[in-house]
Amino acid sequence: MALENGEWIMRGLEWDNPYRIRSWQELIDWVDEVGFLPLFKNEIDGFSVEEHTSNLYWWSGDPEQDPWEWRKFIARSGRVAYGKFFGKKAGFISKAWFPHFANWRRDGYDFDSRWDEELASLRQKRIMDQFATQEELFSFELKRLAGFGKGGEKNFEGTVTDLQMYGYLLIRDFRRRLNKKGQPYGWPVSVYTTPEALWGYEHISSAYHQEPTQSRLLVYQQVQRNFPAATEATLHAVLSWDK
Repeated sequence: MALENGEWIMRGLEWDNPYRIRSWQELIDWVDEVGFLPLFKNEIDGFSVEEHTSNLYWWSGDPEQDPWEWRKFIARSGRVAYGKFFGKKAGFISKAWFPHFANWRRDGYDFDSRWDEELASLRQKRIMDQFATQEELFSFELKRLAGFGKGGEKNFEGTVTDLQMYGYLLIRDFRRRLNKKGQPYGWPVSVYTTPEALWGYEHISSAYHQEPTQSRLLVYQQVQRNFPAATEATLHAVLSWDK
């Protein structure tokens, strides 16, 4: 996605291109194959959902054809992870590769250990503490329970994004709020959870025996294996996170 002459331009495939991804189920299968996939075009040629879908239906609201709608079904499926993992921008990671992503980005620390070592902020802890008793929370619930908002902590969105970049949180679903009668209303809202709640601690921690730098190398190699145009510089630009 690029801004040209004041207009957003999508870089997709022609409708009749045989390689075009045609459904959210096909997209999940491809994420499972390649391991990592940002939503939008970036510095690595071909390394995005945008470049492998049609540009005709983005933000149309059509659940059959709109990749922006597909992300809701994919997050809800629980088959792959969805969140802001790539330069604080959204994308997908397969279940098989998430342990290496988490080991690298967490630098080998569970969140409690990160807090004990004084490597996490109080804002981050207030958010993560909410998942000790609840597996998933609407974004507005999480914001309120963690003490953000008017008269409280600031930068909720930035803090939640950082926790996704570290591999501690992901987006589990998009759901509408319910009124007092239990009826849905408004736009769908992000629902957050931890990778451990989605796939279990044993799976998420399964790469902890390796050095985080080794997991980083394996992630880079996996992306380059599937997207040979990637160079060290572009891999760093898209995958690394200079905190």
